[in-house]
Amino acid sequence: MVEDRTTDGKRIAQLLSSEVSSREDSGLDALEVVNADADVEPSADGELAYEIAFVDTDETLAEVYVHDDRARIEFREEVDAAAEAAESVELRVRPKAVEPPRTIVFVEDGAAVKRATDVFVAIL
Repeated sequence: MVEDRTTDGKRIAQLLSSEVSSREDSGLDALEVVNADADVEPSADGELAYEIAFVDTDETLAEVYVHDDRARIEFREEVDAAAEAAESVELRVRPKAVEPPRTIVFVEDGAAVKRATDVFVAIL
């Protein structure tokens, strides 16, 4: 049997956007996808596809970047909670040494989108 695995960064980011936008359970209705670039093209370094912000404050929680073979989420807020939640669902995580610090979570295939969504739920 051939296993189909979505590893296109742009498609993974689209799936994540759909999950965040459409799931109203677990408090995800408190988040919205903003500043989306429908024409974004993946690159080796990653290109900004959209931001995920709190509905009430318009404060950006995270930015989503597309790479050729994955998507990456850079949490700007709740960085410690994001790292802990991502590790608990077995997503690859690393800190980003900038000021203020960020947490990077890698979403390496379509199947990991649900787990990435769970990170947002845990933060809320």
